[in-house]
Amino acid sequence: MSQRNQDVTEAELALLQALWDAGPATIRQLVERVYRQSGTSVYATVQKLLDRLEAKGCVARDRGGPVHLFRAAIDRDELIGRRLRAVADSLCGGSLSPLLTHLVEGKGLSEKERRELRALVERLDRKRGR
Repeated sequence: MSQRNQDVTEAELALLQALWDAGPATIRQLVERVYRQSGTSVYATVQKLLDRLEAKGCVARDRGGPVHLFRAAIDRDELIGRRLRAVADSLCGGSLSPLLTHLVEGKGLSEKERRELRALVERLDRKRGR
């Protein structure tokens, strides 16, 4: 499947956030969690979004009970990685350096974030035997 078909829309992301935050849910529960309203059109919209997420491999459906139960099949970190890789591919020729440099220099890092970043680089270097 192409990267374009793997991308998650904002509406789909809202459902994934609800599944990550509160765990598996039925369509009705997701309607209440995300949209805080009910109705046939909202229910149908959530159902369609879940169908798309399932086709993308982002949610799994348990058909074992009287109502289907949905759970996230991808974790937050994996989706973050996919999205950052897609941005790096489309804007930076596949290189992560310009993306990371912009993120770090643009916002600025707290002392704690700088320590965490240094520790990450050191950990990666140790893994690679440097």
